[in-house]
Amino acid sequence: MSRLLKKYSGIDETELWKEYRATKNKEIKDYLVEKYSPLVKHVAGRVAIGMPQNVEFDDLVSYGVFGLLDAIEKFDPSRAIKFKTYAMTRIRGSIFDELRSVDWIPRSIRQKAKQLEQVIGMLENKEGQPVSDEVVAKEMGFSNVEEYNSFLSKISGISLISLNDIWFLGDENDEVSFMETLESPASLNPDVIIEKEEIKNVIVEAIKTLPEKEKRVIVLYYYEDLTLKEIGEVLEVTESRISQLHTKAVMRLRSKLSRMKSVVVKR
Repeated sequence: MSRLLKKYSGIDETELWKEYRATKNKEIKDYLVEKYSPLVKHVAGRVAIGMPQNVEFDDLVSYGVFGLLDAIEKFDPSRAIKFKTYAMTRIRGSIFDELRSVDWIPRSIRQKAKQLEQVIGMLENKEGQPVSDEVVAKEMGFSNVEEYNSFLSKISGISLISLNDIWFLGDENDEVSFMETLESPASLNPDVIIEKEEIKNVIVEAIKTLPEKEKRVIVLYYYEDLTLKEIGEVLEVTESRISQLHTKAVMRLRSKLSRMKSVVVKR
């Protein structure tokens, strides 16, 4: 155990947070960074699962460190949320922000994924219910469902990033992401608290409309924090099949929430 961990291990952390907010004591910050740095590797490890081989784990960790530092600077101990929960959201968001900025996904694949999202939205809006793989594959121009599933595997990395995108935009300082609504952080602004709770309810309702297997994958991955491999073991299917189910679920959710977003913006 390091000197800082020994020095502060017996001290009430709430008091440490209060002192840090008041003094910005560098030693306290160093202690908090050291104590919570394992969270960065934990989150990076979960994000790495399903990513292409050209995405290096060490890069994800370095991206996540920025999120941890940001979380330490912005955390308010008076809010009804644990730092670990808050930090994991910031770390994950920082990793995804960097992945988007380096644009490691080929444009052709990204455009095809966007087309899939639009096709699913069009078909499900027309039918009023989730549509089958056969219907989507035909509309997308795939020769069969196997070809469609192969494409889903190619865009799995996009789907892992996309649910961290901003969905509802009010004031530029009140941007709300999918992952933030899952963590349900408190806010000093009562209007924002209400808005985020409404958005969370919208997302929950959208998840309820998913086909049963896709719904279970989303719940286990985002709410229970299981990896795709662990979910495969629970549902007794391959990890690649879970990846495909996850991608289909994300495309359905993006389509539904994008339509809801456009309605909200027009109000």
